[in-house]
Amino acid sequence: MHSNLAAATAQFDDNTPARWPVHNQLHGNEPETQDHFVRRENLEFAGTHLILDLWGASHLDDLELMECKLRESVEVAGATLLHIHLHHFTPNGGISGVAVLAESHISVHTWPERGYAAFDVFMCGDAEPEKTIPVLKQAFKPTQLNVTEHLRGMVIDD
Repeated sequence: MHSNLAAATAQFDDNTPARWPVHNQLHGNEPETQDHFVRRENLEFAGTHLILDLWGASHLDDLELMECKLRESVEVAGATLLHIHLHHFTPNGGISGVAVLAESHISVHTWPERGYAAFDVFMCGDAEPEKTIPVLKQAFKPTQLNVTEHLRGMVIDD
């Protein structure tokens, strides 16, 4: 272990308050062992990961619009927002950021000078990541949209 990391790690024990917020996902009489894996059509997997490439897109340097559309995407997908962190590369640069969800995340990286945005939408449980696509398409108006879907953490029965 790197010496600085070892020193930093050694400072935290069970009596140290958490440095990060903790989210309790239990909403009722759910068992504490619920894993939020998706079970659909004889498949079981951790979640759906959509990779969206937007070309010929606009408003890719608009920080307020980006935050608004990330929030709307989370809402329409039925996900739970924990935190959004966006960084704007100024002046007139792109945006990089992430919406951290109880169900995983939505990340974004934009290159306004190329009219290109890369979104990763990864969600587990009952969330519906495909519902984010119309929100992002309407907001950033790409001339071309490429979507790749990957089912993460596929459970293989032996």
